[in-house]
Amino acid sequence: MHPFLTSLLGGAIIGLSAALLMFLSGRIAGISGMIAGAVMPYTRSDALWRIVFIIGLVLGPVVLGILTGGNNIAPPVKSNSVMVVAGLLVGVGAMLGGGCTSGHGICGLSRLSYRSIVSTFTFMGFAGLTVFVARHLI
Repeated sequence: MHPFLTSLLGGAIIGLSAALLMFLSGRIAGISGMIAGAVMPYTRSDALWRIVFIIGLVLGPVVLGILTGGNNIAPPVKSNSVMVVAGLLVGVGAMLGGGCTSGHGICGLSRLSYRSIVSTFTFMGFAGLTVFVARHLI
């Protein structure tokens, strides 16, 4: 399957899952919040839907690989230690920003949330700046 089509299909599935979660439960599909709620749930039923959603995120590439013969996921270009530090920084940023990239970028923008628009422009701007610095200045 052409990478454009897999990207289009993936984006449509992400949008559909976020819309269904909002429609069926009134919850925003913010991945960092889901993980935090699965680790420290308010109730057992609150943890269950979060865990099922996270399992779906992990199984998505597996199902794609089965259906298409490859999942088109490239290996990380940096060491595992750099990836861990980067992940921790994203987690801290999500906590400080009151939401993660998926919560603000997918759900917040679709609701025309001013806070999410500002957050998305901020993290996308810093992401671009980080790539520029890492590739051209360091």
